[in-house]
Amino acid sequence: MSQFVDECQLNVKGGDGGAGCISFRREGPVVMGGPNGGDGGDGGDIWLVADHNVASLLAFRDHPHRKAERGVHGKGKDMHGRRGESLEIKVPIGTKCSDLYTGEVLAELNNQGDRWLAAAGGRGGRGNAKFLSNKRRAPSFAEQGEHGEERWLKLELRLMADVALVGFPNVGKSTLISVISAAKPKIANYPFTTLEPNLGVVSIDDNTEFVVADIPGLIEGASEGKGLGHQFLRHVERARVLCLMVDLAPTDGVWPQDQVATLLDELGSYQPDLLDRPRLVVGTKADMVQPDDLEILEWTGDTVSAITGQGVRELVGKMAALVHDARQEVEHEDGLIVIRPEASGAIVERLDDNEFRLVGRDVERAVALNDVTTPEALAYIDYRLERLGVPKMLNRAGAREGDIIWIGEFSFEYVPLV
Repeated sequence: MSQFVDECQLNVKGGDGGAGCISFRREGPVVMGGPNGGDGGDGGDIWLVADHNVASLLAFRDHPHRKAERGVHGKGKDMHGRRGESLEIKVPIGTKCSDLYTGEVLAELNNQGDRWLAAAGGRGGRGNAKFLSNKRRAPSFAEQGEHGEERWLKLELRLMADVALVGFPNVGKSTLISVISAAKPKIANYPFTTLEPNLGVVSIDDNTEFVVADIPGLIEGASEGKGLGHQFLRHVERARVLCLMVDLAPTDGVWPQDQVATLLDELGSYQPDLLDRPRLVVGTKADMVQPDDLEILEWTGDTVSAITGQGVRELVGKMAALVHDARQEVEHEDGLIVIRPEASGAIVERLDDNEFRLVGRDVERAVALNDVTTPEALAYIDYRLERLGVPKMLNRAGAREGDIIWIGEFSFEYVPLV
């Protein structure tokens, strides 16, 4: 039996950049030639791509880790390393991506082919040939590869459906969708038979078809987290048309009008604009009531019986008409991609009386990409930090000699420039 998974966690890590190479020419008569170390390749990126061929998030439930290929290290003779292959992860249309820890929404992939950069690969390090200058004739250092981005994401799938069947448990939603489409949901005579959404495609002719979603039964208080249906209320958000189904012969004696009022109240409490969606209201299990009973119930709306077929054709026709009108209004649904440019340069943060942290992509790269174990590389780091204005910034922040300065994972003792 296939399983539907509509929420999962995903760990993505961009490929690490390859390290630059330290090399000098050593061929023929050139015994001590100039530097010719090649650059390392950039690490591969990880992209999430919306694909209509993917139906659920099941692939990530047991295997939540995805990692892009790392860049190849540079070599001598100015041979640059190959870039790591980027990884495209196919997700269903309608996937919402959030930061697992903060809950911040990062992207919504609502249309076929929508793409989002989930984790950027690290930049490849430069070989020693790139550091040749008039003052530095034989550079004996190279940059290390930058680590790729890594983050934990929460993926949440909201079904793409034209019509959502909404109603109390055991109202007949699963039976109806099994009659009007090829879907084969579990059907039984007890509440909460449906524990996961079911999708069915309704085809009227060669040019008219639409998708119907059977949403698990709601109960009063679902918008506040009661029952099982609240887990799937988000699927109703994406439906173009709502079909409210009420039981004309309920075992608990709740009148149809009261069922409609409760359903509308729960939908409105969850998301007020759901009440503005086109909707149908239909009474189910018409085969179990007599015309006189309808008068007693004061029910004057449409009725349907999925068992006998009464009113089914008319209901499908009304669904198709509302879906057609809704599609004309919205041909392409806007997605959401959050882009946050990283601050360049450096920012000084004071940790306590004698500790400071320098934050910023440029200043962090100056340290992370270089080998801090060699004097020449350390001299180059000092040169880069001075060019970024770090000594002046630390001086203005009140740093004194001997204070600890953190840059990324490294810490240094502060020595003011004379």
